[in-house]
Amino acid sequence: MIPNSTTKYYSMALGLILLLVISGTLLKNYQSDSALIIPELLDRNERITMGKEWDQVQRQYVNLRDQVQKDANDYKSLTTLAHLFIREARVTGEHGHYYPAALMLLNHVLESNNLDKDNRFNALATKAGVQLSLHDFEKALVTAREAIAINPFNAQIYGVLVDCHVELGQYKEAVVLADKMVSIRPDLRSYSRVSYLREIFGDVNGAKEAMMMAIRAGYPGQEETAWAMHTFAEMLMRYGQDDEASTVYESLLQERPDYPFAVAGLGKIAIKKGDLSKGEVLLKDAIDIIPEVDFYVTLAELYKNQNKMAACEKLKAEILVMLQDDTEAGHHMDLEYAHVYYDLFDDTNTAIAYATKELKKRPLNIDVNRTLALLELEKNQTDKAKLYYEAATSTQSRHPELEIIKTKI
Repeated sequence: MIPNSTTKYYSMALGLILLLVISGTLLKNYQSDSALIIPELLDRNERITMGKEWDQVQRQYVNLRDQVQKDANDYKSLTTLAHLFIREARVTGEHGHYYPAALMLLNHVLESNNLDKDNRFNALATKAGVQLSLHDFEKALVTAREAIAINPFNAQIYGVLVDCHVELGQYKEAVVLADKMVSIRPDLRSYSRVSYLREIFGDVNGAKEAMMMAIRAGYPGQEETAWAMHTFAEMLMRYGQDDEASTVYESLLQERPDYPFAVAGLGKIAIKKGDLSKGEVLLKDAIDIIPEVDFYVTLAELYKNQNKMAACEKLKAEILVMLQDDTEAGHHMDLEYAHVYYDLFDDTNTAIAYATKELKKRPLNIDVNRTLALLELEKNQTDKAKLYYEAATSTQSRHPELEIIKTKI
């Protein structure tokens, strides 16, 4: 740069700083407020507008956006807007847009020097939930612990802590926290976590019972109730109760039409029953509703098994782009990469590399260990598979894949 231009720029910058100081404005706060740009609300696919629900979401967004633009330190509105983005991520599948957007708003709140305890707690608890969704489990645990130190009587933060400990494979700690959560607020969120833990510890019937309690505690048609019903149907499918799962999905679609996970779930059941044409139609329909990676993977597996390689290769390329986009948005996707490389690319070595990377982050997690046991068996590494199998069965889990591993080692 030309020296005279540098001197001129420096003088102008110094003048601006002096002006801000003289006017009593702190530069740090000025930069923080001026840099706050409210992320946009993406249009929903018309099939998931859910009538008045989408109208309400748009009105809430506009009201919160306007409030925050008037006052960038309206912490309650900022956190509420982050909650709205989190819900939209679940409804629309646009995780790469909404989770970073929510984090940006929450970090703005938490960077404030004059934040009161209630607003700090709410921002921390919400941020921990976003970190969980991004599979950043260690950071989520740190954030959640900071929140619970402020308010140890809130059920929401116990739920986040339960999820953190489950994902990190610290299951006994998760049980204690789930009991505390239920004692504070027995509702859909707490019962669903009881269900997860019962299944982890091998009590499948108890897990089903708890998930039914969660569903009954929810409001029909709402997204979180729909997610609980989908989770219940997946559990039924996992243990071979496909007809019962179909009934749950059909009921779910009556309450929340075009719910994409129910559409895809029915497609998976159709494929299991040999109706491949119906399965393909339903999976394509689910993909038309939201861009969920799992739908693409299942459809690609179908094409692979049918030897429709051109269609399969096209989807494989799209899946890698989607995974990369999620990764660039801060989503930790190593376990997903492992499954994709094994199931679609027949690349066991790369799958093991990704799964091993995940294991380093959470060595006690039974799902990660079960995945590695299956992969090592593909390489005829029985001794390694046995070690992973022992870790995967440490909770007495009855996951069907464990029986397959047991017969091979």
